[in-house]
Amino acid sequence: MAKKKFNLILKKKIKPFNKKISVDSDKSLSIRSFLIGSICQNLSIAKNVLESDDVKSTITACKKLGVKIYKIKNKSYKIYGKGLGSLFSKKNMEINFGNSGTLARLLIGILSTTPNIEINIKGDHSLNKRSMKRLINLMSRFGATFLPLNKFTFPLKLISSRMPVGISYKSGVSAQLKSAVILAGLNSYGNTRIEEAIKSRDHTENLLESNTQAITIKHKKKKKIITIYGKKNLKPNLIKISGDPSSAAFFVALTLLNKNSTLKIKNVCLNPTRTGFYEILKKNKAKIKIINLKKKNSEISGDIMIKSSKLDSIKAPGDLYPRMADEYPILFIIAALIKGTSVFNNIGDLVSKESNRIIEMQKILKQIGVKSIFHSNQIKIFGKGIFDASKKKIIVPNLGDHRICMSAFVLSILTGAKAKIKNFETVYTSSPSFLKIMKLLGAKFETQK
Repeated sequence: MAKKKFNLILKKKIKPFNKKISVDSDKSLSIRSFLIGSICQNLSIAKNVLESDDVKSTITACKKLGVKIYKIKNKSYKIYGKGLGSLFSKKNMEINFGNSGTLARLLIGILSTTPNIEINIKGDHSLNKRSMKRLINLMSRFGATFLPLNKFTFPLKLISSRMPVGISYKSGVSAQLKSAVILAGLNSYGNTRIEEAIKSRDHTENLLESNTQAITIKHKKKKKIITIYGKKNLKPNLIKISGDPSSAAFFVALTLLNKNSTLKIKNVCLNPTRTGFYEILKKNKAKIKIINLKKKNSEISGDIMIKSSKLDSIKAPGDLYPRMADEYPILFIIAALIKGTSVFNNIGDLVSKESNRIIEMQKILKQIGVKSIFHSNQIKIFGKGIFDASKKKIIVPNLGDHRICMSAFVLSILTGAKAKIKNFETVYTSSPSFLKIMKLLGAKFETQK
C-alpha cells in the first residue's frame, strides 16, 4: 500500500559530514527476483530485497496471478514457482503496476505468452501517462493483443497469444524492452534471437544465466547475441541483493559537492552496465574509490568511498546513456554546481520517464538561476559552481517522479535554496530509506501533509 501523501520543506544548507551508510537494495534486481522466481520450477529464495512501493506492487501482482510468496523474515522471501505458463488470471481480473515501468514491461512480457490470460492492466497517474507503444508492438509480434487497438497508454486489456512463436529483435537502449522480449521468448515455440549493439542492463540475463538449456549469450565483434530456446524448464534462484547504485548516486553527488565531507557506502551493486555515473565523474576528477569487490550470481558488488572534490565540467558521450539512465537528473544538479559548460548527449529517451525529466530539470535549474539549453537530443548546462541561493525558491509540483524529487532535495541543501517538493512520498517507490539517511548526514527538513 502506498504511503500517505506529503510535501517536503527545505530551508537550510547541509554542514560537512564524515559517515558510513548502506543504501536501499537494488530495485531492478528485487523486481526481477520475484518475476523470474514465479516462472522457475520449485522454490526460489530472494534475500535483502528492497521493500519499496514498486516491489510491493510486484509481490501483489505475482500473488494475484497464483504465485505463493512467503516472507521468511525482514527483506527475505520464498517464491514457490510452478514453471513457465503457470500464471493464471480470473475473469476480468485487474493488475495494477503502480508507479513501476519495470514491473509493467517485464510482467507484460511474461503474460503475453502465458496461455489463457485475459486481464485489465493499469498503473498510477504517472505510469498511465507513459507510452507503451514499443512494448505493445513487440508483444504483438508474439501474438498478444491489447485493447482498445491503437491505444498505447494504460489502462488496457491484455489478451495473451494462443500460439506464441519466437521473434528476432534488435535491442536499443531500453533494458526493460530487452527483458520483456527475453521473458516472452521463454514460453514461446522455437527460438527468440536478440541482437544487442548498445549495451544495456543485463540483470535479467544474469538471473537466467545458469539455465543454459533456455538461454545462451555470445559476443560477436561489438554485438551481443542472446538466444532464447522456448519451452525449457527454469532452475530456481537463490539471490542476495546488494545496494542500488542509482539510489547511492544521490549521496555520492552530495558528498562530492559538500565541502570537507567523506562518505563510505557499503555493499553496492556495481554491475558494469550500471556504473556509467561513477565512471564519468571519476574522469572529471571525482574522488571516488571502489573497494571490497565481490562477485556472486554474476553480479558484482563493493563499497564506494567518496571525498569532496573540485570537479571539471562534464562531457557525457551518448553511448553512456544506457548505463546511467536513472542518474541524469542528479548529474544535471552536479553540472549546475560545477563551473563551466557541461554537455550531455543522446538523452532524448529521458522525455518518456516518470516525467519529462529534461523539461522538469530545466525548470528546477531555472528557478535558481542556472541556464540550460536542450536541442537535438543534447542538453548543455552552464554551471555556476557552488553558490548561495538562500534567496531563491524551488517549487517541484506533483510529477510522480522519485528521481526529480531526490535531485531537488540535494540541490536545495547544497545551495540553501528554500524548497517545497510536492508529493515527496513518490520517493518510497525506490528509496524508502532516503530521508532517514539524509537525516543521518545532517540534512534538515520538514514534512507537510
